[in-house]
Amino acid sequence: MPATVVLLWLANIVLDTFGQLSFKAAAAPALGVGLARWKAMAHKPWIWIGVGCYIGEFLVWLAFLSLVPLSEGVLLGSINIVAVMVAGRIFFAEKFSPLRTVGILLVASGVAVVGLGG
Repeated sequence: MPATVVLLWLANIVLDTFGQLSFKAAAAPALGVGLARWKAMAHKPWIWIGVGCYIGEFLVWLAFLSLVPLSEGVLLGSINIVAVMVAGRIFFAEKFSPLRTVGILLVASGVAVVGLGG
């Protein structure tokens, strides 16, 4: 894979993961319910950081897809699932069940196969 493709792929992973973590941080359960909850979230900087990450990810994703076949791009993009799950574990102490661990390993293996040109 050319260096540009790899850099765009890594930027996509970072932006998606950070966007998801930002939304999780903004959605703290102690914010209330209903409209009050949404208003409270709108005043948290994390929600806007997440929106910014998603806008950046959209632009990076378009650039990435312009350089690789769609079938490869979508499969390589699925590693974001693994990155978000691992980051959730690290930053929010979320648990991995045995089935989730198997799922992470299967997704990562599939992405490795596609990345190696299989």
